Amino acid sequence: MGDVVHNLPVVGDLRASIPDCRIDWVVEDAFSAIPALHPGVDQVIPVSLRRWRRHPFAAGTRREFADLRSRLHQTRYDEVIDTQGLLKSALLAWMASGRRHGLDWESSREPLRVFYDKVYAVSWSAHAVQRNRSLASKALGYAISDRPEYGIAARPESTASLESAFPAKSAGEFAVLLHATSAARKEWPENDWVRLGETLAAHGMISVLPFGNAEERQRSERLVARIPGVRVPPALGLDQLAALISRVGVIVGVDNGLTHLAVALGRPTIGLYRATDPAATGLYGSPRALNLGGIGVTPSSDEVADAIKRLLEQV
Repeated sequence: MGDVVHNLPVVGDLRASIPDCRIDWVVEDAFSAIPALHPGVDQVIPVSLRRWRRHPFAAGTRREFADLRSRLHQTRYDEVIDTQGLLKSALLAWMASGRRHGLDWESSREPLRVFYDKVYAVSWSAHAVQRNRSLASKALGYAISDRPEYGIAARPESTASLESAFPAKSAGEFAVLLHATSAARKEWPENDWVRLGETLAAHGMISVLPFGNAEERQRSERLVARIPGVRVPPALGLDQLAALISRVGVIVGVDNGLTHLAVALGRPTIGLYRATDPAATGLYGSPRALNLGGIGVTPSSDEVADAIKRLLEQV
């Protein structure tokens, strides 16, 4: 999901530089709601690569893959840009009809030159957002601004559906705590979440603990038993999660896609890092976002509470 969020500013760059261009975005279906929030995207083309890999020989997989290949080939694109630089994304680019652009061997995680018509060098030292923007700008020959624009907002209908549980007039009373991540090494200790929740409660804020699967729900329920006044909403889709994030006072999250989505939505956000380098893939492009921790460095609950105070003083 983070890779998807990190590509949103490319859409704004394209629209600013080539106003009459048409932009189609091929994306994993689980995350297709994110590019659909951007008014600059003309068509979202969902794919189910994860499911197809689990059942590669199933009749449904073969049919859906054939439909996708036909759809990509029938549309005559002027340019096809693969910003992800992985074998799976290079294959999708190769299936599309148009001049294909990608990262050169030294700039990508895999040697994919054979799939592209033109390749470009993009610095590994740049943040992921800037790498994506740089690749697209080199491919199409335009200059980019210093600050990225994510360009998305929650859907009004999704926001309205949450009004009774999270009224807009009380937005400052809520803090969304995003504790879930796909890698255990990125998790923030539960005792720290508890201490942070207690601190927030002492200052009149209600912690909200969304979840995405059964394991995450169990963690939310464990934290509920230890943090006063906490709320656990029902399972929410990405549209509703975006709406929830857009109407609370602050978001604190580990290195996961929803934390990056909070930044893209312009909300005060704190990212907690333990196993990855925030300089490369941390929260980026917003004066209302702070990164804490890093590889081998775990931020304390006191540091996080202090960061929340600093962010909210800016609002």
